[in-house]
Amino acid sequence: MNFLPFWIVGGLKMAAGVVQKFFITSMFMWVAPLAILYGFNHNLFPGLSNLSPHAMTLLSGFVAVISVNIVIAFYICMAMKEPSDKHEPDPKFLADAKASVSQPTGEATTSSQSLKKQE
Repeated sequence: MNFLPFWIVGGLKMAAGVVQKFFITSMFMWVAPLAILYGFNHNLFPGLSNLSPHAMTLLSGFVAVISVNIVIAFYICMAMKEPSDKHEPDPKFLADAKASVSQPTGEATTSSQSLKKQE
């Protein structure tokens, strides 16, 4: 028997999907730059063998950093497309909150009376 309310169970399922996406994206953030650096160091990309070692290092680092930024942008796009179920607050709680806000307190009336006395 499940004792958790339906919205908690749904939230747990959604949280598991979010954690899975985060884990996969984190793995890409490690693998992509390492693969790019490996490819540059072992001349796997055609046409780059005639570059100087200094230019090769700069280019490989720049492309590796760009790859991480692309993965981050992709993760942000996935997060923005994530469904957001709006939680509806308890009607009794709302009614009590509105009633407590609209009730005058004794301190408010005495402070306004003291302000009138000072004038």
